[in-house]
Amino acid sequence: MSKAISLGNDHAFTQGEKEDQDIAEGCRRLIKNTLICWNYLYLAKELGKDNNEERKNELIEAIRNDSVMRWSHFNLHGEYDFSDEKMIDSIGL
Repeated sequence: MSKAISLGNDHAFTQGEKEDQDIAEGCRRLIKNTLICWNYLYLAKELGKDNNEERKNELIEAIRNDSVMRWSHFNLHGEYDFSDEKMIDSIGL
């Protein structure tokens, strides 16, 4: 996941100062934790609204098997718009 988040320079730090490297690593860790949190929230929401026991068991098993570590459904290299009108939660999380 760290390699997917990092771009260019063979995923190496481009910062020369230790403090700048710590900031870059902290940002990378924040992004990874945000992706994992989103996946947990989404799976929990799906689990709560599904009445099919078989489907619930599939979701629980997916959570147990680290499916929260997936990131292919995120656009990691896109443009992001954090304006107020775009920050409205479109799926209720």
